[in-house]
Amino acid sequence: MQERANHLDFDIRFEGARDVLARPHRHEYFQIQVSIEGGAQQLIGGAVRPFRAGHLSFVLPYRVHVVPHPEGARYAIVNFDQGFLWPELAVAPLDLEEVPVARVPELAPFLFQEYVDFGFDEVDFARILGWLDELSALNRTRGFAAVGAIRGILLQLIAFACQRHEAQLIEQAQRHSSGRSSRRDALQRVMRYVREHLSEEMSLNDAAAAAMLSPNYLAHRLKKQTDRTFTELVTERRLDRAKELLLTSNARIVDIARQCGFTDADYFSRRFRQQIGVTPRQFRSGVAAPDAGT
Repeated sequence: MQERANHLDFDIRFEGARDVLARPHRHEYFQIQVSIEGGAQQLIGGAVRPFRAGHLSFVLPYRVHVVPHPEGARYAIVNFDQGFLWPELAVAPLDLEEVPVARVPELAPFLFQEYVDFGFDEVDFARILGWLDELSALNRTRGFAAVGAIRGILLQLIAFACQRHEAQLIEQAQRHSSGRSSRRDALQRVMRYVREHLSEEMSLNDAAAAAMLSPNYLAHRLKKQTDRTFTELVTERRLDRAKELLLTSNARIVDIARQCGFTDADYFSRRFRQQIGVTPRQFRSGVAAPDAGT
């Protein structure tokens, strides 16, 4: 937030104060974007959602997103650190999806922005704009007790969004069980990318970009849910595919290695034997691994 804000804990700006990133990106802080005039849609996580005038966008830390602002659009951007609003929430930013909504209801818009459109009618949006003006004035002077007032108004704004979209948020909370379904969807996108690119070179960054995740989040989530690194997971899938081809095709082993992303046939044979217990040739001929049947 340091490069894009005047304060490290909380900041608010209106159009023209900074250039807006027009490419998929992520950051370690919470963000609320407000479309005052203009705009069309946003890309958040793996979803495309409307972002027209009267809409708010709630961005969770490290969630990949793009919220375009066309020329002539009017908007506001609110950034704040987790400790600024929830100092008692001792949860790493990458694990926020595991926090039950019942524990911190104000997290709901950030957790479920991929599934809910936060649009407001004219009366409600005028109320939101009033809060934004108050936040801007308080933040500009940072006078006595201003930080407490900012926290109160910010919580009021987020709670207002929760109340106006209560049914949708509760439905998503029940469906996602505090983010488990969302994490499963994200990993499914990663695994689909791996499956479709087994014969090619691929990196953690490539897979994260394809699944609209941050590399840090993907590495963290893979280790937590599969106890594997990305490289270990890819190698495992490549060897699984190699076993399938060895049993169902007459292709040469060197060609199978290439189809499964191994450019060096000798390295492929070594890795195959390390994991399966026999060489590719022995596996094809039906030789059992040393511990098979035990």
